Amino acid sequence: MITVGKCALDGFGRRARRMPPLSCNTWFRWVGTACLALALAGCAAPGDDAKQKSLAYPPPPEKARYYYERTLTGSNDVVQETATDRLRRFATGESSRGKGFAKPFEIVAHEGRVFVSDTVNRRVAVLDFPRKRYYEIGTEGIGRLAKPLGIAVDGGGRIYVCDGTARRVQVYDLDGNYIKTIGSGEVLQRPSGLAVNVDGTRIYVVDTGGVRSEEHVVRVFDQTGAYKLKFGARGGKDGEFNLPLNVAVAPDGSVYVVDTGNFRIQHFSAEGKFLNKFGAAGRRPGQFSHPKGISIDRDGNVFVSDTGFANFQIFDKKGQLLLFVGERSGTGGPGEYLLPAGISVDVDGRIYMIDQFFRKVDVFRPATLPEGTPIGRPPLPETPSTPATVKRVGAG
Repeated sequence: MITVGKCALDGFGRRARRMPPLSCNTWFRWVGTACLALALAGCAAPGDDAKQKSLAYPPPPEKARYYYERTLTGSNDVVQETATDRLRRFATGESSRGKGFAKPFEIVAHEGRVFVSDTVNRRVAVLDFPRKRYYEIGTEGIGRLAKPLGIAVDGGGRIYVCDGTARRVQVYDLDGNYIKTIGSGEVLQRPSGLAVNVDGTRIYVVDTGGVRSEEHVVRVFDQTGAYKLKFGARGGKDGEFNLPLNVAVAPDGSVYVVDTGNFRIQHFSAEGKFLNKFGAAGRRPGQFSHPKGISIDRDGNVFVSDTGFANFQIFDKKGQLLLFVGERSGTGGPGEYLLPAGISVDVDGRIYMIDQFFRKVDVFRPATLPEGTPIGRPPLPETPSTPATVKRVGAG
């Protein structure tokens, strides 16, 4: 039986909540108010935050498989704000998100480091939770990015970023230092998504194509950057694509491609041989409206974000629907979206999903992961697994 999360496929509105603006009559009164607010900040009652964090998927009375945990909007989610920083914000009106996302596109969570490609800011923003730091990739020098889209990380910690404008893939180390370039405008036409296997020997780049192009394909490069092969062609038959957008590598080395224009996910061997497919155009659970992002967990479960439905759906490796999470909203509260994009599952099972319109990343914690577990820490081997209806997730 299909388990359904808190979601409406055709969308609906929600309550809007806004904080009243601050005001004061004199400078001294303003400073006194600000200082009092700073002193009491750590003592505030949880209020609505506690209710938001109790959001469960599926909702009661069914057994929860995931909980909404938090929303990320920028550098201040990882870098601890000091009293001086808060006072400066009161004085200048600076955003509480610090360096926020302008137009986030893709996301990869790797052992607590969260990489977000930002097409407008032309950078990859990195929220490094284990080290409590924020840094950026691709902002200068030979590794400078023009339009960062897809992101991937291999087992050695190398970061691969697809540059849609420059029509190439830039490779960096885990700290953002440029290593090399893969591909060029002579080979890649409209690169968008990419994935890499664990040892970095196969880099899969989705060449989306267009109305006048027959090159709706996935191109494969090796670790040296040599172009090895391509698979796919424009069309609707098995193994063909219509405006593909993204790709992910499963633990067994096989490949899943988001075939957006054909409203489906296609499954291939590592060499590009067609294996299976699932999904179709429609409004029912397990179908798609505009599939966009994809991630695979350590058990082989497939997570697909859908811009049309404003949610993400979870499938097992055979394409059977396990759960869907999210709902359409014009205000963007927890689990509410207008333009979902990239999605990623980290080693600890947490799910990260981008909404481009609200410039946010929502984080969901698996019910098997105790509340308060540090971000990016793998579960212990002896930890009991989640029942098969929705398996506990891990590294993709």
